[in-house]
Order: sequence, then structure tokens, then C-alpha cells
Amino acid sequence: MPAHSAATAQSDAEATRAVVREFLAARSAGDTGRLVALFADEVDWLLAENPGVPWIRPRSTAAECAAQFTELMEHTVPEDARAGVDTFLVDGTDAVLMGHLSGTVRATGRSFQGPFALRLTVEDGRITRHHLYENSLSIAEACATP
Repeated sequence: MPAHSAATAQSDAEATRAVVREFLAARSAGDTGRLVALFADEVDWLLAENPGVPWIRPRSTAAECAAQFTELMEHTVPEDARAGVDTFLVDGTDAVLMGHLSGTVRATGRSFQGPFALRLTVEDGRITRHHLYENSLSIAEACATP
């Protein structure tokens, strides 16, 4: 790889890592205004459809993507929410985070948990791709009325 290309890739990776860290901090703080600013105007959003889960739906705009956090907090017990990142990989403009998440659905009192993988792409300082893979069966079961 030519020196210029290696330097560009390293610069992209550093920028990606910084934006992802800011994204995680904004999520942790519940700062939806900052999340809107971090998402691009149009986002390639992927989260497996799960009709029984009120906060999981198609999204594509910065405001819709940022609102997912607010909707999640409305439907779950905030004190029970846990998300731990075990792996944080960056390659140029792409980042992959892997870990575990858990929570309790407010309406049913039932808990969910499982591993997750999140793929983000950062271009020009904003998140253009958000693909989340999680234990959707555990979440659907926690949302279902017994």
C-alpha cells in the first residue's frame, strides 16, 4: 500500500473511532440532539423487523435513527438497561462493535438479553450505516404478553 493510502486509511480509522466513541457517549447520556447531529441525513439502517417490539421499525433519517433511543427508553425500564461492548474494531470508515445487552420491557416486566453486533460506517464525520444484529427472539418474547 502506498504511503499516502496508508496515511489516509489511518486518518479515516481515527475519525471513525472518534465518531463512534462520541455516538456511544451520546447514547449513554441520552443526548438525542447530539445523536441527530451524528447521523447523516440519510442512513442505511438495518435492524431485523420484529412486529411485536414497539421500538424496532424501519428508519432512514437522522431524526428517526436518534429517536430509536428515546423509544427504547419509553418501552423499557432504564435502570435495568445494560449494554457492554467487548470488541471494538475499526477498518477505515467501518466500525464493528460486539457485546451483550439486556433489559426489561416496561409493559410486561419480562427481561431480555443476548449478544449483539453493531456495524457502523462513518463518512464525513457522520454515521451513514447502522446495522444492528441482536437476539430478536429474546426481545420479542419479553414484549409478548404472557
